[in-house]
Amino acid sequence: MTVFGQIVIGPPGSGKTKYCTIMQEFLSNLGRNVFVVNLDPANDRLIYDCSLNVFDLINIQDVMTNCSLGPNGSLIYCMEFLETNMDWLVDNLGKITKKIDRPYFLFDLPGQVELYTHHNSVRNIIQKLLSLDYRLCCVNLIDSYYLSDSSKFISVLLLSLSTMLQIELPHVNIFSKMDLIKQYGKLAFNLDFYTDVLDLNFLIDTLGEDKILSKFKNLNKKICDVVQDFSLLSFVPLNIQKPTSIIKCVQIIDKANGYLYGHLDDQQIMESIGGIIDVEDDFMDEQE
Repeated sequence: MTVFGQIVIGPPGSGKTKYCTIMQEFLSNLGRNVFVVNLDPANDRLIYDCSLNVFDLINIQDVMTNCSLGPNGSLIYCMEFLETNMDWLVDNLGKITKKIDRPYFLFDLPGQVELYTHHNSVRNIIQKLLSLDYRLCCVNLIDSYYLSDSSKFISVLLLSLSTMLQIELPHVNIFSKMDLIKQYGKLAFNLDFYTDVLDLNFLIDTLGEDKILSKFKNLNKKICDVVQDFSLLSFVPLNIQKPTSIIKCVQIIDKANGYLYGHLDDQQIMESIGGIIDVEDDFMDEQE
């Protein structure tokens, strides 16, 4: 049976758990059978209805105590342990898919970025799920705070590109916490400059305004050149306070993982609710 879902990743504090909670509620209201799977062995404060928890297999505190490892090393150990014991994950997911018609999974993963940029365990876990006919897309959450600083935004671009190349899944990059962006001050450019990753040379010009950052201007320019040469990145702004913003993200994700093409009934429901939403107009209204 074909199973659809999302692999939810992002740096610490990007709002992965909150995203899973909101998305679980929203998709459930559309009539989907949504199950959230916690694969973060360090997340012991779940605010969503968790159907499967990696804590039943391993957790970071036990590893730190028994293996005398630090937080980062313990998290990598946990993911390698999960990879080695994939039967546990596959069997428990199978119990859900056998009982429920058309289940939809949200996989909540850790925030340690090394797991997605150059470590192979997460990639291997995903590849195993794909081999079992799971149709997944990667939802990469990036805190919208990074839009307020050019150098931080460049680092986000490099991180997101590295993740896309490593994970090898259809990707939807999302700017989270857009409801808080007014707190960070006025952006240097319009929102579509950041979402569409337009000519980054304009971004480089803003670095000269900072004495420290100006020293690394050439390095940042080379990074921007790499990002533009690949021409893979784009972002979707998400304001969880606005249903229209959530609808837009769901529409894009459904195209990315293929859910749209097999389940047009839910898509028609979303279009009847909001149609094609111009999220930038919502953002501009907030700024005003």
